[in-house]
Amino acid sequence: MTPLGTWWKDPTLGSRLHELRRAKDLPRVGILAKQYAEQSLKPLLDDGRSKTITVTTEQPHNGWLTLQIDIIDATGNPQVFRQPVRVI
Repeated sequence: MTPLGTWWKDPTLGSRLHELRRAKDLPRVGILAKQYAEQSLKPLLDDGRSKTITVTTEQPHNGWLTLQIDIIDATGNPQVFRQPVRVI
């Protein structure tokens, strides 16, 4: 949830997910969340720290959506992360 470009040492670090806190709980917000997560995780693919990254969203329309991030790291080990994102 670090805003994109706010860390002085690396302006490419972060994501735009914080922008969704004020977004309405509409289907297009799930699509945006997926895109923002993929953009922020792309450096992991570019520098070889991961082989694949798959982002899926769950949006039960209760004020939250959940990003599930499945990563196969450089050694072939799977990693799974779940990130809740608040919407209104």
